Amino acid sequence: MPKKLVWDAHSCLPLRPGLDFSVLSRHAAAGVDFVSINVGMDFNPWPDMLRVIASYRAWILARPEQFVLAGRIEDVEAARRDGKMAIAFDLEGSEMLDGDIDLFRLFRDLGVRQIHLAYNRNNRAAGGCHDAEDGNDVGLSDWGRRIVAAANQFGVMMDCSHSSYRTSMEVMEQSLRPVVFSHANARALTDHPRNIRDDQIRACAATGGVVGITGIGPFLGVSDDLAAAMLRHIDHVAAMVGPAHVGLGFDASLMPGVADALPPDREPWWPARFGYGGNTVRAGAEQLPAIVEGLQQRGYDDASVHGILGENFLRVARACWLP
Repeated sequence: MPKKLVWDAHSCLPLRPGLDFSVLSRHAAAGVDFVSINVGMDFNPWPDMLRVIASYRAWILARPEQFVLAGRIEDVEAARRDGKMAIAFDLEGSEMLDGDIDLFRLFRDLGVRQIHLAYNRNNRAAGGCHDAEDGNDVGLSDWGRRIVAAANQFGVMMDCSHSSYRTSMEVMEQSLRPVVFSHANARALTDHPRNIRDDQIRACAATGGVVGITGIGPFLGVSDDLAAAMLRHIDHVAAMVGPAHVGLGFDASLMPGVADALPPDREPWWPARFGYGGNTVRAGAEQLPAIVEGLQQRGYDDASVHGILGENFLRVARACWLP
């Protein structure tokens, strides 16, 4: 099989400026050709996020022999040809837009190519998955609808991870471009509020989108053999909507143990009853060989394997990002 494009639809660095992000070299060495890095969540003040983005950009741009800041599909393809890893950014929530579409445009100009509207909790734009679990499943506000329209216009991929059921269905109904779940698993296999129901999977595929299977232990329902668990979720989505609508979004914590910019009270955002904790296990790119071997053993053909590892997300980015 020829060299496979590997697209990691979401992973995380500490949201702190001025660090050494050499771990990105290890991510690349593990086989990743493109990664979307989180640059902020709903509880992070947007001025702090701009400093984080400035720091990330400066570190990456100082190493052009290894990395490419990708704003266009051509950047991703050129980076791969040259043996470099392409990087773009994503927003986990929309509170950082502060009700200002022009601020959204600025984040786009600084490298954001993916956004979801609510991070676990309801906000002024949309509903979060954990408030929905408590019986408060809200959909898009007028402001949320403006963000979806702007994302389509600005070339930013709409992501329904962390969103409530109703919000995700309304986003997928409104968006004129494909919509993704960058890092979410099948709730039919693991009944966790961060996972998505079968009709959400079908709705995502109907937009032309992709479900990125993630390596978070509680979302997989296991604490070990993470690759095998990811393969089970891949199988479920592929059996339902076809392998063209499955991808990978590891949600790896690339610098575990380094202090992050988190809220003083974690419980509202990551309720303990849903299995969150400081020792949550996470699969990362080191699982790629086992995932590839498992796909081949399951009878996925080369085109399907290539799609799941990266070509499917590349297809969606080609439809969403600006030329």
